[in-house]
Amino acid sequence: MAETLGVAIVGAGMMGAVHSKASRLAGATLKGIAASSPQSAREAAAHLAHLGMERAYSNADEAIADPAVDVIHICTPNSTHYSIAMSALAAGKHVVCEKPLATSLSDARALAAAAQKAGRVAAVPFVYRYHPMVREARSLVQDGTVGALQLIHGSYLQDWLLGRDDTNWRVDAALGGPSRAFADIGSHWCDLIEWISGERFEAVVATLQTILPDRPTGTVETFSSPAPGASLERQAVTTEDVAGALFRTTTGVLTTLTVSQVSAGRKNRLWFELDGARASLVFDQEDPERLWLGERDSTRLLVRDPSRGSAEQRRLATLPAGHAQGYAQCFEAFVADTYAVIRGEAREGLPTFEDGYRSAQIIDAVLRSSKARAWEPI
Repeated sequence: MAETLGVAIVGAGMMGAVHSKASRLAGATLKGIAASSPQSAREAAAHLAHLGMERAYSNADEAIADPAVDVIHICTPNSTHYSIAMSALAAGKHVVCEKPLATSLSDARALAAAAQKAGRVAAVPFVYRYHPMVREARSLVQDGTVGALQLIHGSYLQDWLLGRDDTNWRVDAALGGPSRAFADIGSHWCDLIEWISGERFEAVVATLQTILPDRPTGTVETFSSPAPGASLERQAVTTEDVAGALFRTTTGVLTTLTVSQVSAGRKNRLWFELDGARASLVFDQEDPERLWLGERDSTRLLVRDPSRGSAEQRRLATLPAGHAQGYAQCFEAFVADTYAVIRGEAREGLPTFEDGYRSAQIIDAVLRSSKARAWEPI
């Protein structure tokens, strides 16, 4: 039997809990958790005790220094990713770091280089790659069913920051970075499209817009509303609520993307369409069990099924057809694949720090384009 990996979680918010559960399901031992304060870490350790969380660390450095820890999971505000990941790699740990990998292109480049030099597995949770029907879409592009791509379009829409009193640490550029909506969710869409299609974006013209000029100060848990009696003090917002981008790939395929965190009723709708010379494909992350395949004379709905379809779709379809899988299973599969690669096994499509760096290149070009109001190279 393979040696059990020791894992430390850094960050006690929503994503810290998601990482903890996925790690435990993948067979790791949760050695401990670090948070923004020792008290927060103790509370998080108690909350996650049912998963076997062993202890609370006083800070990230203590977690990294623990010789029982093989893998560091970084689930903290974006501005802290660089320093924690660098320290973890320098200590010889494998790293799973939430996206965006860093808040600047230079820091993302340095992290990708450090991971390669350290010879450690360093992964970024672009977990939508792990929807079985996303794997099916990739297979249908690769096997020629779709044909040469002619147009790509889609959107990623949420509404959790729709209200003028909705807020979160991501709103603050000092914590989240200069881009919010695009870096937070548009990055997922771009990673998915390049990975599925095999295309590479080479240039972009983009515009970013802040709909709400100010929001309350303080912290609110991601995807939550402010508590009654929350701070009435407000701060100016410089990060975008919505984004629009037109990309051109290296083969000349035009690609359009709309991103929003203020679209009422859209909870987490990542949607794309790939239009090829022979067929079109449509995927909707809020309806992830199905893939729409359109041909000139017919349309079909392909359904997730472990008994049919591409090899990767069947590998990731862990429940029988008709028994819905979703985001949680994607995250669990991503973490399981990360640990498998750490053990020396081969896995297709694991997103690494190189992919995080690629995402940072796209985000940087989008920011430059919005400022210059012009096409920018990626």
